[in-house]
Amino acid sequence: MPTIGIVANEPSGDQLGAAIVGALLERFPDARFVGVAGPRMLEQGCETLMPMEALSVMGLVEVIKVLPRLLAARSRLVERLSALEPAVVIGVDAPDFNLGLERRLRRRGIKTVHLVSPTVWAWRPKRVKCIRKAADLLLSIFPFEEAFLRERGVPVRYVGHPLADAFPLEVDQQRARRTLGLPENGPIVAVLPGSRAGEMARNAEPFIKTASWCHQQRPSLYFVAPMATATLRARFLDLLEEHAPSLPITIVDGKSHQVLAAADCVLTASGTATLEGLLTKRPMVVGYRINPLTYQLVKRLDLIKIPYAAMANLLIGRELAPEFLQHRCRPSLMGPALLELLDDTERRGRIADEYYRVHVELRRDAARTAARAIAELIRDSGP
Repeated sequence: MPTIGIVANEPSGDQLGAAIVGALLERFPDARFVGVAGPRMLEQGCETLMPMEALSVMGLVEVIKVLPRLLAARSRLVERLSALEPAVVIGVDAPDFNLGLERRLRRRGIKTVHLVSPTVWAWRPKRVKCIRKAADLLLSIFPFEEAFLRERGVPVRYVGHPLADAFPLEVDQQRARRTLGLPENGPIVAVLPGSRAGEMARNAEPFIKTASWCHQQRPSLYFVAPMATATLRARFLDLLEEHAPSLPITIVDGKSHQVLAAADCVLTASGTATLEGLLTKRPMVVGYRINPLTYQLVKRLDLIKIPYAAMANLLIGRELAPEFLQHRCRPSLMGPALLELLDDTERRGRIADEYYRVHVELRRDAARTAARAIAELIRDSGP
């Protein structure tokens, strides 16, 4: 019975990790999976050595504040995973944490896989050296990454995106509304301020105020917001009571995919949610704030090398989803952008067509393709 290590640090990684574990179980039905798991991976039978939330930190300044704790957690994981003598350890995203973990495990003779390429094509390209030292195999989920990494000496396999396989090409909006108990008629806007505590702290207030502004202009609008955890739900409800207590909104525990399917338009934080919006063919307005000091460091050091923040826009190659970042993430700008999308049926149709095209390109049976590559690595490293 092989032991397979797998470490996810946040909800999006938990989704990807769960898909990979499910596919690996088809090949290794008796395998033991152990590492750091969120709720979806736990449902697949993974064992977790520490709460996933303990590793869920983003932003340069935020990481600095908790760096000693993160380094200590990584050291504990190195020791505990090494003691299990796993056939392979898979780090899911979170490159600043997982590449260091993989590098130390690889030095001990353990095979390592990194799932999801760090955005070296976007910023901090020198991290390619870290990837080469850390991973026996990198699994890429976006098509433009493979050639970039291979040219730089990284052992890479493009597998497609597991979420593209999980989402249907055609979305049944009315069924999603009935399932969630939402109004079957009338326009609905999905509100997704982020799945991390820091994102909630910075994005929820301008998002709620934007929704309130839109409702004042269009009293027929209804809103729905999925919450990744009970803690985020409680914080969002507090802010809702403070800033827009009369807003017609349904709060849903999880089920972000169904929420997006039920909506006509989406107000979302940048991140995996914009890919999910693309896969549900929903027009989006993207708002995002990061720690001001982090923002200034990124700007002054010229660390960002891409024209858009939202993955949906990067995949399309232009700003189909209007982006309102940092000081522009405010109701006076995002509200009109949302109403313009709601009013322009033809524009929404064109967006849906573009998103459909990209969805088809990303469908590669990613979890099974990744599992096959991981199985090959295990077999080639066997006795």
